[in-house]
Amino acid sequence: MERRKISFDLLVYDTLDELSPSEKTLMQIAEGARENAYAPYSKFMVGAAVLLANEEVVIGNNQENASYPSGLCAERVAIFQAGAKYPKVAIKSIAISVSSKTHIVQRPAAPCGNCRQAIAEYEQNQDSPISIIMKAASGKIFKCESLEDILPLAFGSSYL
Repeated sequence: MERRKISFDLLVYDTLDELSPSEKTLMQIAEGARENAYAPYSKFMVGAAVLLANEEVVIGNNQENASYPSGLCAERVAIFQAGAKYPKVAIKSIAISVSSKTHIVQRPAAPCGNCRQAIAEYEQNQDSPISIIMKAASGKIFKCESLEDILPLAFGSSYL
């Protein structure tokens, strides 16, 4: 038997001002997108902003539905819209902002499993990393350099 440890470096920032100017702007756009989320059931608001290689920014926010599985997360709304509108353009990074209408969220939320898998597909297809920047309504900001950091053994088309 062999035991292998999988780990990654998580960058942690105290304020938005510590991010690069483009990352700060991307997060501010994600925060704006979060304000328009449709979350009448969970009251958990999520906004996402995707920065493309052509410098375009595409936004998304969570869209809930009374039939819960029918809703979509902000990250998938944003990357699917980017894929539909700019099908041949690589995704450089995605900023994710979360808040709640019922309490103060102080810790960033990472993408759910479905979103991780969807982002992984884009990262694998473009053969370049997608950085992920995460922020809550208050508190520190997290950044990983690649989706592979938070989904290290991702399933992909190479298995098919």
